[in-house]
Amino acid sequence: MTSKNTICLWFDGDAVEAARFYAKTFPDSDVGAIRRAPGDFPSGQRGDVLTVEFTVMGIPCLGLNGGPAFRHSKAFS
Repeated sequence: MTSKNTICLWFDGDAVEAARFYAKTFPDSDVGAIRRAPGDFPSGQRGDVLTVEFTVMGIPCLGLNGGPAFRHSKAFS
């Protein structure tokens, strides 16, 4: 079954570490593409991880290193 949605999780710089944790913890999970900044930007440097694609139990996910602006809450979007 192909998923119609991708879960996006917001992180403060540790999206790759989280994706690797999920991939080794749950079956049918892996880490895919890691996208890095092509150049310096106001809150980071060239080479910083921006996003990481991964699957958790076959469900596609995207980890976004969005920074500290928003904290985890009960909200879902």
